[in-house]
Amino acid sequence: MIGFATRGRRTKREVSVIQPGEIAPDFDLPALIGGVKKRFHLAERIGKQQLVLAFYPLNWDPVSARQMVNYQVHREKLLASGAELVGISVDSIMNTTAWEREIGPFDYPLCSDFWPHGEVSRKYGVLREQGPFAGASERAIFVVGKNGRIEFSKLYSIAEAPEPDDVFTALSRIAGAR
Repeated sequence: MIGFATRGRRTKREVSVIQPGEIAPDFDLPALIGGVKKRFHLAERIGKQQLVLAFYPLNWDPVSARQMVNYQVHREKLLASGAELVGISVDSIMNTTAWEREIGPFDYPLCSDFWPHGEVSRKYGVLREQGPFAGASERAIFVVGKNGRIEFSKLYSIAEAPEPDDVFTALSRIAGAR
C-alpha cells in the first residue's frame, strides 16, 4: 500500500479524501468508451485488474485535455502493467461526447459524474465545494487494487496535468510492495 501525498498546503477538505487501505466507493456512471455510450460499474471490474481512476476538473480545460491525451498515448503500456485507466469528470455525458469528438477518441472509459452532480467525486473526497472551480472535481489519481481497496491516492493542482510516469511509478511501487 502506497501513502497519500498532496502538493502544497493541506486544507480541511483534504482530510476527507479517501486514503490507501480504504475500500474504494462503488459507482455506476454513464461513460464513453471509444466514442460509444455505455455504463461503467466499478464493482464489475474489481478482481479483474487494477484501475487507475483519474479525476479531472472539467472537459474543455486545456490541462485536462493534455492529461487525457497523454493517457491515451500511453494506454498500451498501462494495460501491459495490469491496469486500466478510467477518466471521471463532473461534466454531462453530452458534453463529454462533444469533447471526445474534438480531441479523442479515447479507448478507455470517460465517466460522467454529472447526476446527481459530483456524487462520486464527493464519495472520493475530491469535489470542490468552494472557491475557484467550485462544483468541479479536484485533479486526483487513485489506484484501486484487484481487492477493491485504494492502493495509492494523490491530489494535484488544478493547473498541473499528472504525467503518465506518475501513474507508472505508483504502479511499480505497488507491485514492489507486494
